[in-house]
Amino acid sequence: MTAPFVPQIRIYQNWLRDTLGIAFDSYDALWRWSVTDLDAFWQSIWDFSRMQSPTPHTAVLAERRMPGAVWFPGAKVNYAREVLRHVKAAHAAGMPAMVTDNELGEVREMSWPELQRQVASVALTLRGMGVQRGDRVAAYLPNVPETMVAFLACSSLGAVWSVCAPDMGTAAVVDRFRQIEPKVLIAADGVHYGGKPIDRSMVVRELRDALPSVQSLLVLRTPFAAEAVAAESDWATATARDDAEVHAFEPEWLPFDHPIWILYSSGTTGLPKPIVHGHGGIILTMYACGLHNDVGASYSANNLGERYHWYSSTGWVMWNAQLSGLAFGATICIYDGHPAGSKDKPDWSVLWRFVVRHKVTFFGAGAAYYANCMKSGIALKDSGDLSRVRALGSTGSPLAEDVQRWGTSQLKAAGAEHVWWCNISGGTDFCGAFVGSHRELPEVPGQMQCRQIGHAVEAWNEQGLPVIGEVGELVCVQPIPSMPLYLWGDTDNARYLSSYFDTYPGVWRHGDWLRIGLDGGCIIYGRSDATINRQGLRMGTSEIYSAVEGLPEVLDSMVVDLEYLGRDSYMPLFVVLRPGIALDDAMRAKLNNAIKTQLSPRFLPNDIFEVPEIPRTLSGKKQELPIKKLLLGQPIEKVVNKEAMANPGSLDWYLALAADERIQRLRAVAA
Repeated sequence: MTAPFVPQIRIYQNWLRDTLGIAFDSYDALWRWSVTDLDAFWQSIWDFSRMQSPTPHTAVLAERRMPGAVWFPGAKVNYAREVLRHVKAAHAAGMPAMVTDNELGEVREMSWPELQRQVASVALTLRGMGVQRGDRVAAYLPNVPETMVAFLACSSLGAVWSVCAPDMGTAAVVDRFRQIEPKVLIAADGVHYGGKPIDRSMVVRELRDALPSVQSLLVLRTPFAAEAVAAESDWATATARDDAEVHAFEPEWLPFDHPIWILYSSGTTGLPKPIVHGHGGIILTMYACGLHNDVGASYSANNLGERYHWYSSTGWVMWNAQLSGLAFGATICIYDGHPAGSKDKPDWSVLWRFVVRHKVTFFGAGAAYYANCMKSGIALKDSGDLSRVRALGSTGSPLAEDVQRWGTSQLKAAGAEHVWWCNISGGTDFCGAFVGSHRELPEVPGQMQCRQIGHAVEAWNEQGLPVIGEVGELVCVQPIPSMPLYLWGDTDNARYLSSYFDTYPGVWRHGDWLRIGLDGGCIIYGRSDATINRQGLRMGTSEIYSAVEGLPEVLDSMVVDLEYLGRDSYMPLFVVLRPGIALDDAMRAKLNNAIKTQLSPRFLPNDIFEVPEIPRTLSGKKQELPIKKLLLGQPIEKVVNKEAMANPGSLDWYLALAADERIQRLRAVAA
């Protein structure tokens, strides 16, 4: 007789009780302990997760401040070690490390020993290229197993990883990689996406030319390139070794706070922020989040056959979440392609057929994906037997109540009788989740079930006081291990402080609107700042302005991202054109093309409006946030100080737009 399934967070609480003699009568009590006794809580995560170090740590939290907290001094770790410690047990149980599929139906499976061999081979190849601890390795790669291997190889050496997705244009990638001065570039010369092959050979050459720090290029060659790119090595050669040195290779032990990767999150001004995270902080916070996400080792009796998939591009932090499945010992299932197969003739059952084909147990995607599935009218049971799906993950934007109810009923009709929604919200900035799910708590459609253990999250009102049952600024009042070490090239932490700590010194302000209910349930109402958030991918408005205002016809521009609860994000672009230039179809196409080629198709506006002026402050700053609040329905007198404006008369046009029937319809669901 099969033993009943036990959620990971219950296994952890049983361990706390049996090992440490600590018990709680409610989740709220557990959470409050975790955010007050930080030393005891994070030590428990270390011990429960069986983390190892050849040298002992002298403290858990040696310096308790934000920013600049010092965690586990003296300890040594390596992310790749956390992954590769599962090789023997998972392989002995017959579980693969990765199962991958793509738009062409090309299925591949990689065993755990093969993963280990390839990681060692690529690591030794990189070492032969001169890569040493602390060197940056930049990657321009799609969501394929090669990208996972490349990261783990970098991690093994203590090199610092950074990846951009191939749907990003040259300018946007250069803006990111040039800041970090990579020694090696790993790049795919083509991809197949949206039902068609896409040549990226020219972009790879442009990147090489624009990045003078790159000493070696390692190319992942594909059938989609128009011509061969000259390079120091290619992927087939880099992964070919199977000799004694490969078999003897082990990842290096690194200091707890050694940099692991650089992710990018954009503010409203300047270049994208290169956010540096540390090995230990990422590993420890990952294990804490894993208790909420309820993913276990595929070779364990409790989670036997676990297959974990979170649909993502490599440019979204959820790629890192997909990667974490390997650290949990699960088989990860990767899909490389458009979630609907094609933009011209979308088929929103593509991923569901992928889930059926590969027996996925945990399926995650952006909230907008589920909404699109519902709107398309598909019946999930037509994709096949979905009975193995036990969890659905959602993030990137608020998940509407009706969409969640639709998904639950559809999965039930397709054989998944007791599906659980793992709704989470966090960010690239700290590479984790502030609020999320709990397998044993009641589910309320459209909500997240709780604040995550170890994350001292509160909603603050305008007076800087915590509130319950009201919408406020999402803040974190205690440090967590995965907060950034620093921003690359940020002198005296000036940009780091201004990004997260300018409003409340010593308290992390995340930039989201949050309501915490009396029952502990949480709802995110979208961004409280002017950052663009499209299906979980963030882009600074300055990058859009650089693309748009680079056109000679455009004198000025402004963009805002309106996130109405229960609806897709709506992003209008406002442009001031040169006299004599009309906003006709040709001009709209030119604006869209500039954004598409220089940034990404993900950031194309929903509407383009020609306006007389862009509202600005006396110091010349575009007033994105006041206009965003105005269009979200807040009264003009509460969102802008006309006396601080250079052109207060410009507001009349935006007031008229806010009163427009279409904008009011968009607001109706959020009211």
